[in-house]
Amino acid sequence: MKIIDNKQEAIQELKRISQRTSSDNNNTITSVVEDILQEVKIYGDKAIEKYTKKFDGFNPKPIQVSAKDIKRAWDETDSNLKKSLEIAYQRIYKFHEQEIPRSFTIRGEYGDSVQRRWLPVQRAGLYIPGGRAAYPSTVLMNVIPAKVAGVKDISMVSPGNAEGRINTTVLAAAHLSGIDKVYRIGGAQAIGALAFGTNQIDKVDVISGPGNIYVTTAKKLIYGSTGIDSLAGPSEILIIADNTANSSQIASDLLAQAEHDPLASSILLTTSNELAKKVFEEVYKKINNHPRKEICIQSIKNWGLIAICKKLESCIDLSNQFAPEHLEIITIDPQKILENIENAGAIFLGKWTPEAVGDYLAGPNHTLPTCGNARFSGSLGVETFMKNSSIIEFNEKSLKINSLDIINLANSEGLHSHANSVKIRFKD
Repeated sequence: MKIIDNKQEAIQELKRISQRTSSDNNNTITSVVEDILQEVKIYGDKAIEKYTKKFDGFNPKPIQVSAKDIKRAWDETDSNLKKSLEIAYQRIYKFHEQEIPRSFTIRGEYGDSVQRRWLPVQRAGLYIPGGRAAYPSTVLMNVIPAKVAGVKDISMVSPGNAEGRINTTVLAAAHLSGIDKVYRIGGAQAIGALAFGTNQIDKVDVISGPGNIYVTTAKKLIYGSTGIDSLAGPSEILIIADNTANSSQIASDLLAQAEHDPLASSILLTTSNELAKKVFEEVYKKINNHPRKEICIQSIKNWGLIAICKKLESCIDLSNQFAPEHLEIITIDPQKILENIENAGAIFLGKWTPEAVGDYLAGPNHTLPTCGNARFSGSLGVETFMKNSSIIEFNEKSLKINSLDIINLANSEGLHSHANSVKIRFKD
């Protein structure tokens, strides 16, 4: 983990970190994923079986998890964990209910009207990662906004383990969320199945959910024929802290990101030399006995950073340039810092709001823009699973009143048939 006390060096290091998913391997990965998607498109379930055997080590027959097994997962879940899942579900649902976009109508003085109408997509496909960890929270964060949007047909895909089983708590979260179409497949082949459809899996309109580089590349390649939520990269946190912050707490928050993935990034921007030194020591002290030690070490070593700034204004400037997925503000007056934050996926204020609060049950969605994408995008939400239509209705009077302006604008673009389509209505 680097410690830097020069702003220009910090800018360069933050730029390097934000580009950590760019590599010479991307062309190779794209080629591999293109082949997988093409086979799924042509051969459907046979290709799904082939690549699941190859990459996950089991034969996915049957592909779909039975309703009985989903219910059993809920029944076998510890009662305390059930309660926690239910509380998270309620808080997330309540928040997302406020996101429902408003349809509206504007009526003109001559009887014309224009509208925007929002409707849910018919089918949504949710990708829930497996591999290094199980993510029941991601089930809730993807299912709930789709449900609130009004999507009737929701399918969930998630890779099984070597025995072909999906994590019990992931299935329990699916049961709680009312999802009964669960398929034990993952990787690019699962994205292909959702995008193109197979004999056993329906083609969907929108795919959401994070995944590894192969999943993300597959989402990128199928976009256009099927909608997607975003192209999520590895997780990241940036913490702005002053000398009032607790070094042990900050070290824990940094490691909470590092334990996700070797490509996860953990960054501290601080005005305190003493805090920087203590956090550095605490991070390595906590790693020693960490159950995911190897992952944390790779993450911290390659993508960890502590930057010492002269003023909090410099911390804010660096943060806005980096546009972090998660931003914690642990200073004497977090609200004052917040006023100048322009780019961040989710913002956590004060020492009592660790990022884990947002990961699990605060309410806002934890699927967030990474790698600088918070400059132009936000979290997954209800609108991800909806589309809007414009509805326009003019009558004779309103068209006549506006006809000359329409004709002038059409002629200015050289589109004379556009102009004539208005003229002809008043020819007689």
